[in-house]
Amino acid sequence: MSRFRRLPRAAAALAMIPLAGLAVACGSSDSDSAAGNSSADFTLKVFDPGNSGAIAVGKRDGTYDEALAPLGAKIEWVKTTPGFSSNLKLFNSGELDIQTGAYSPVVGALSKDVGVRIFATSDPYNKDQAGIIATPESGIKTVADLAGKRIAVNPAGKGEYITLKALTQAGVPIDSVERVPLQQADAASAFSTGQVDAWASFLIPYQEAKAKGAVEIATEASIDSVDSTIIAGRTAVLEAHPEVVQKFLEVTQELTAKQQADPAAFENVFEQTGPRALSGQRLDDAITLGGQITNFRYPTAADATDLESISTLFAENKVIQQPLKGTDVIFDLQGAVAGSAAAAPTAEGK
Repeated sequence: MSRFRRLPRAAAALAMIPLAGLAVACGSSDSDSAAGNSSADFTLKVFDPGNSGAIAVGKRDGTYDEALAPLGAKIEWVKTTPGFSSNLKLFNSGELDIQTGAYSPVVGALSKDVGVRIFATSDPYNKDQAGIIATPESGIKTVADLAGKRIAVNPAGKGEYITLKALTQAGVPIDSVERVPLQQADAASAFSTGQVDAWASFLIPYQEAKAKGAVEIATEASIDSVDSTIIAGRTAVLEAHPEVVQKFLEVTQELTAKQQADPAAFENVFEQTGPRALSGQRLDDAITLGGQITNFRYPTAADATDLESISTLFAENKVIQQPLKGTDVIFDLQGAVAGSAAAAPTAEGK
C-alpha cells in the first residue's frame, strides 16, 4: 500500500488553496540585517495567539511592543491556520517569523528546506491534549483496530508522529493503516463527514471533536510521546535579530509565570462570548490546564535526544529522507545574542 492515498479531488484541491490577504510587514530586509544593521525599524512577525494564553494577553496589553521598543523593533500579528506544519509557506515567504508548535513539525519543515529552528521548549505538563480519535461508526476501539482503516494526519507533523508512535508501540504494521495527509481544518471536515475513520489531532480541534462524541483511542500520554511544545523562529531572523527574539522569549516567560499563578485571567482574553469564547466545563478545564502549564526554557542535550528520536522514527518510515541531528534543529539563541553583543561597536570604537 502506498504511504498516502489522496481524498477525492475536491478535498485535495481545498488543501492547496493558498492563504491570502496577509500583508508583509515593512522593515529591514534579512540581507540588510545580515550585513550588520541594527534592529531599528524591524518588525517581528508573530502568529496570532487567538483568545487564550500568555501570548494573547501580551498582545492585548501591548506588552511585547513596549518591551521591543527600546530595541527599535515592534510586533506584527499574523493570522495563521491551526498547526505549525500548515504555515510553512508563510515562513518560506517571510510573512511569519515566530510560532509555537512541537518538535515533530519542525523536523518535517527542515526536511523540506524550510528555514526554521527551535529556540525554546517546555517540559510536558498534560499529554492528554493530543491523540488519536475515531468516529463512533468506525468500530475502532483500540490502536490495533486501526489496521485496514483510514486516519487523517498532518504530514510530517504531530499527527503523523502520534500515529507512527502508536502503531509501533502496539505492534501494528505501519502499512496496514492508510495515512491520509490533511491539515487540521481539512481533517476536521473529513472526520465529521466520515471520509476518514480516525484522526490524529491536537489542541482545540481535538477537544472539540471529543466533545461531539469522537472515541478516544490513544493519547500522547498513553504512547509515551516526547513531542514537547516549542517556540520556533525563521532562521534568517534568528541569525540577524537574536536580541529581538530573546526579548520576545523573556516577555513570554514572564507572562507564562503569571498564567501559572492566575490561569483564569488568561482565558477569553479578547472575547467573553462567541465562537472563540469558552464557557462551562470547557472553560473550567482550560483554567485547570493553564495552572499546570510549564514555562519555556532554552533546549538542553536531553531535548536534542528527544528530537533525534522523532527524526529517526520519521526517517525509518520514509516521512523524511534521512534523520536529523539535534543541532540541525535547535538554534543557540543565547550564543547568538552573546556573539551579536561582542560584534557590536563600542562607544570608544565608533
